Amino acid sequence: MKKLNLFLALLLLICVVISCASCRNTGDSELVDYVGDLKLDMSTESLKQEVTVKAYIDGDTTHFYVPKSVNDTGVLKARYLAINTPESTGKIEEWGKKAAAFTKSKLQSATSIIIESDNNKWNADSTGDRYLVWVWYKTSESDDYRNLNLEILQEGLAIASNSSQNRYGEICMKAIAQAREHDLYVHSQNPDPDYHYGEAVVLSLSELRANIESYNGTKVAFEGIVTKDYNNGVYVEAYDEETGMYSGIYVYYGFNLSSGGLDILVPGNEVKVVGTVSYYETGDSWQVSGVDYKPRKPDDPDNLKKLSDGHSPAYLETTAETFNSKVNRVVVEEGEEVLKEFDYAKLCLGTSISMENLTVTKIYTTTNEDSSSKGAMTLTCKVGDLTVDVRTGVFYDADGNLITEEYFAGKTIDVQGVIDCFDGTYQIRVFSLGDITIN
Repeated sequence: MKKLNLFLALLLLICVVISCASCRNTGDSELVDYVGDLKLDMSTESLKQEVTVKAYIDGDTTHFYVPKSVNDTGVLKARYLAINTPESTGKIEEWGKKAAAFTKSKLQSATSIIIESDNNKWNADSTGDRYLVWVWYKTSESDDYRNLNLEILQEGLAIASNSSQNRYGEICMKAIAQAREHDLYVHSQNPDPDYHYGEAVVLSLSELRANIESYNGTKVAFEGIVTKDYNNGVYVEAYDEETGMYSGIYVYYGFNLSSGGLDILVPGNEVKVVGTVSYYETGDSWQVSGVDYKPRKPDDPDNLKKLSDGHSPAYLETTAETFNSKVNRVVVEEGEEVLKEFDYAKLCLGTSISMENLTVTKIYTTTNEDSSSKGAMTLTCKVGDLTVDVRTGVFYDADGNLITEEYFAGKTIDVQGVIDCFDGTYQIRVFSLGDITIN
């Protein structure tokens, strides 16, 4: 009898465990396509406008071309209603790149895109610069429009952002609940394979350049294209969709980087860099140093990493007027966002540009016998009333003769190089004689 009671008790315990496990395993329920259930009603009082994409910013922000009747600038900076995706610009967050890629892929596949207001007017967000909208798209595979805001929630690529307090609040909350139930992406405990989990602050080059003083001594991780190898380091640049500008930095690798690391930091490679921000007083410039590659620890999050290859420097066509201009950028100071004015060249330090029709009016040649730059020149050039300095290396012609001042004096030239700074003056640094064309 005791054995029977023990058997029955064990059987009951097993049933309870199975039952509890079943209760917890709600993620096995069938997924509902709430996006397919929601239809675009063109007869409602909300404003609707067919648009095309100007720029993909991140998972919940896109810039669209619109008629001037919608916005005087012809561009509407759309902030998606009801969702908040992880950041893929500025300071990067887990799943931010995944969310940005998802939004971009859906809009790229669209044959038509319609934005919709939440009521009978276009409403700006708290910044006053972006507008809160619903984004609908359709593809060649269907005549029905799909609500992208809702789809991002349904995929688990965003958390709620006033998701219940809008015209589609009820179905948004259902999509969020389902994504949580199934532990999708931001609702899961799974690691993001595209995210850096080391000690470094993960950010974009745009964020680093605009706020570089605040990152002094900080280990950072960022991605970009290697453009030039120079003096035991490389220049790395990246394009920022939101500002429409390139940002760059000099990465000093020194003399101790392994051969595997050197194979990664090759011009043309897209790379992930992890290193420490520092100010190099001798060169009057900010740089990232302390980069490393451990071949025996290929999964070390602090390793240099090659992401792709086959890229070229941007060599952005730049006028002397733009080079000498000012631009505004939102930065964070003492925990608050403020609009700050920058020299254009300062924000673009370390990026590759090209410039045409520079007339050489003055030349300085380095003559210090102890300097490795002996023979290098600074060409002071004019474009109208504007001045642009061009810094050369030590160059030789095809016969091995040193290029001297007479080669450039009084000439009008086109150049391509990297924006640099020396003694407080911004200049274009060129790395080979082929980077200068005499007109």
